Amino acid sequence: MLRKNWWKILSVVLLSYTFVWGFLGDVPHKPILNETIRNLYFHVAMWFCMMIFFIISVIYSVKYLRTGNHLNDIYALEYGKAGILFGLLGLVTGSIWARYTWGAFWNNDPKQLGAAIALLIYFAYLVLRNSITDLDKQARIGAVYNIFAFAMLFPTIWIIPRMVESLHPGGMGGNNTFNNIDARMRIVFWPAAVPGWALLGVWITNLRIRLKILQEKKLNNA
Repeated sequence: MLRKNWWKILSVVLLSYTFVWGFLGDVPHKPILNETIRNLYFHVAMWFCMMIFFIISVIYSVKYLRTGNHLNDIYALEYGKAGILFGLLGLVTGSIWARYTWGAFWNNDPKQLGAAIALLIYFAYLVLRNSITDLDKQARIGAVYNIFAFAMLFPTIWIIPRMVESLHPGGMGGNNTFNNIDARMRIVFWPAAVPGWALLGVWITNLRIRLKILQEKKLNNA
């Protein structure tokens, strides 16, 4: 059991470390950010995990189009849902951060708008799939749309916000005090926060995949 579930135990350990150090550990005192800099362990980690799961999802969509294996479609769908979940968490934690650094939960900042548009595109992916009753057609069209949705992440989140004025550190004219985070935060963010959240997402997604497979087996045997 330990050999099989070591990564689940690791996820719990890493997230415990992230929460304890995130709220109690020493952090640099930077102008504007102050104590809100602790949100780095949560908000930024959510976006990293979102990208990880969307990448996994689109890989499985491509594999489905190449092989026609229905299992690949299940993986693509569930990892896509995981990406949406972490994207929403990233948007919420980002809005909370904005409230204390920019003065409002929502500022119509290009980074905020781009993230919202990207998530709406992925929500449309779920709606599109649910609107098609034929399973093979649902999987094929869903896979093609998933590739389109992934491609749209780059202009909406990474390119356009960097080309226009933005309060966000990732945009033009953003708060540069966020940059150059010192070693006190790096030893939590890189070895603990990102892997910890990512492993939790994989854990949840694997449970959903197993449940989906069992449900389909039950329907086929009925």
